Amino acid sequence: MARTSFDVCIVGAGAAGSVIAAHLAKTNLSVVMLDAGPHRDPEKDFASDELEMEKLFWDEPRVSVGQDPLDLHRSTSGKGVGGSAVHYTAQLLRFHKSDFKTKTTEDIGEDWPISYEDVLPYYEHMTKRLSLSGPNRFPWQTFGEHFPYPAHHDLSNNTLKFRSGLEKIGMKHAVSPLAILSAPLEDRHPCINRGFCEEGCMPDAKTTPLNTFIPEALHGGVTLLPEATVTSLATDPSKRVKTVHYKLDGQKHEIKVKIVVLAAYAIETPRLLLHSKNADFPNGLANSSGLVGKYLMTNTNDHIIAKFPEEIRMYRGNPVQALTMDPYLCGQENGFKRGFILNSYGMRPVRLATLFLENDETCIGENMRMRMLDYNHFASFAMLGEVIAQASNQVALTDELDGNGVPIPKVTFSYHENDLLIREHAKETLKSIATAAGGEPLYHLRAHAHLMGGCRMGNDPHSSVVNSYGQSHDIDNLFIVGAPTFVTAPSANPTLTIYSLAKRSAEYIETFSKEIGVNGDS
Repeated sequence: MARTSFDVCIVGAGAAGSVIAAHLAKTNLSVVMLDAGPHRDPEKDFASDELEMEKLFWDEPRVSVGQDPLDLHRSTSGKGVGGSAVHYTAQLLRFHKSDFKTKTTEDIGEDWPISYEDVLPYYEHMTKRLSLSGPNRFPWQTFGEHFPYPAHHDLSNNTLKFRSGLEKIGMKHAVSPLAILSAPLEDRHPCINRGFCEEGCMPDAKTTPLNTFIPEALHGGVTLLPEATVTSLATDPSKRVKTVHYKLDGQKHEIKVKIVVLAAYAIETPRLLLHSKNADFPNGLANSSGLVGKYLMTNTNDHIIAKFPEEIRMYRGNPVQALTMDPYLCGQENGFKRGFILNSYGMRPVRLATLFLENDETCIGENMRMRMLDYNHFASFAMLGEVIAQASNQVALTDELDGNGVPIPKVTFSYHENDLLIREHAKETLKSIATAAGGEPLYHLRAHAHLMGGCRMGNDPHSSVVNSYGQSHDIDNLFIVGAPTFVTAPSANPTLTIYSLAKRSAEYIETFSKEIGVNGDS
């Protein structure tokens, strides 16, 4: 009979959950980690095929509404052990110091309850642990420095055009810091420029939870339950979480726990909390503030597609091989707040065709065929823009149930006026880069990437859901980790901060377990 009692239960085995599990595996605590998807082997289960690898994306029903409904399927969510950190581009950047204090510095958004200096030791730890490759001298040191592996030098034509355009308009550039091996590491081989980073790295050159924290956790004795979907949490008379309910192979199960860590990302975490409401918590668990599900954020991630006379073949190599951080805080001199970063961003054919259709509903049939005939001559350059948190952007529950009996989530989203100003300024900058490089900018494709917020951190229980360690203000043995706790959505990719804050939370959870007398005897 399967074990039904553990000291710690972690819901979600992505970037945040896997870090927590690996850390707690070194303690005497008994730990179980559940994930709704399978535990895949990259060499056996991944393929150089865009359609085949859509199996990595979250495909459960979700309702998306608002003035700017979000795509809640592809790159915004992952299903399987490793989560969306399996199919990310692996560009890992620290946040800027100002990202934690946007209210103080630019009078927009809210300040985090922590500073850059609080996270810095964890940034440095994760830079080494994730074997980041990067330049010897990164022009913007706040975002990263002292990478353990050298930068990638076999750059694609798409990247070379991007860098050429930046040089001609006077912007600094660098090879991106990447969690992709540029040299061998133990039994893992370096990148071979296969180019399917967003579809999962079959050669396993990309550093993900599958080749770091998951095996470390399993080696330390953590029990992993893949394809186990958590359906609700139950509290006891002391108003602590006591039971985790889940379904596996169509059967209902439960686990008795002393500490619960929710690491289920920005849609499923609020959904689970809201669905788990009871007499003691009528508005949902951890929701006395009424903010569970509120302040959902994303990043704008628009592309400029430019046509060049010569062949570019932008499918070659990692999608985001080079970047510039120069526009990160450009808003102050251009009539808006905050800013954006720019990347070379090579796209595979199916993804490009999908964006064509999403941005132009007439791009079907012969129209689509004629555009895609130029694919080998296209270059793609992209922006990643900051998005301002708004309470109206939220995750709520519908009345319709999914196959597990859990209400389907409804996500409402509309962009802030400042987001649109960033988007427009970035579009014009990208066009100028493409033109300077000798290309003809033809298409502006609107898109977004990453999900953050929904359970924001703060010191005041009335205006936040958790403290800076992810501990619920309402339920002391309930922790929420990862992107849902973010207060702002900076334009630096969020994953390094997710990893780093998870490590910080893991240390706190270990200390907390001792304070409440959890002795590893469950």
